[in-house]
Amino acid sequence: MSIETTMTSDVVGLTKPPPVSRRGFMGATAVAAGYTLAAGPVRAAVVTTDTGGLQAGEAKIKIGSEEMPAYFARPAGNTKAPVIIVAMEIFGLHEYIKDVTRRLAKLGAFAIAPDYYFRKGVDLTKVSEIKDLLPIVNAKPDAELLSDLDATAAWAGSGGGDTARLGIIGFCRGGRTVWEYAAHSDALKAGVAFYGTVVDPANPLWPKSPLQLAPEMKAPVLGLYGGADTGIPVAQVEQMKAALAENKKTAEFKIYPDAPHGFHADYRGSYRKEAAEDAWKQAETWFKRYGVLS
Repeated sequence: MSIETTMTSDVVGLTKPPPVSRRGFMGATAVAAGYTLAAGPVRAAVVTTDTGGLQAGEAKIKIGSEEMPAYFARPAGNTKAPVIIVAMEIFGLHEYIKDVTRRLAKLGAFAIAPDYYFRKGVDLTKVSEIKDLLPIVNAKPDAELLSDLDATAAWAGSGGGDTARLGIIGFCRGGRTVWEYAAHSDALKAGVAFYGTVVDPANPLWPKSPLQLAPEMKAPVLGLYGGADTGIPVAQVEQMKAALAENKKTAEFKIYPDAPHGFHADYRGSYRKEAAEDAWKQAETWFKRYGVLS
């Protein structure tokens, strides 16, 4: 299968026109550069990864009669790169997630970030209020989500990716997705969950939280969490760790004591450079340990 792409330009340096306030400029730049509005003002310095040596761009993944938008990046000319699915935050398929995809491609992966909220017909990167965003993303059934991820892996495999070396990495809600997919997929080799919720609020569309799925985990998962995360208490992370150990499942956790939620999101004020860089190295090592990356 050949992959048709629409190439995207790299993010350019950020400069501030004199007539506009810094806050107003950064908000406007966020929109122009493809960052989400709901995540708040963008930091002046964001991590950018070029497409040198890569094939990267937009794609459509056929699911029945529908087409799911996605962004992918892989080493140019490499037809058997390992496949890593990138599970996004609730803010949509914006520039940070695309950049993470390119970072993985620089490590040798065929990385693919699917926009699995597409059926709502709303561009989440244009939703400016969290209160308007949550009803949309919370209406996504887990069964449909897992099916979309399976379709993503199959699409990458049909495009030359090596799904025998399948991994998944996710951030925030995408971190929860990693845990859910690790309990679902027999093909998954390893997952990395960045500050993914382990205890869900009541939602009939989400039958089991990651904690409840601990006995069903099929792949090793690395959990990376912030000790200062006000939404995911360390006690819950320890509860998840204990449940996995009790069920003899392979998992490791690293908690960064002073890091808040979203510490890897370099475009946001929550970014903590030291923790983010270490966590990325931990993720790379994890994928190498379990044969996703070489």
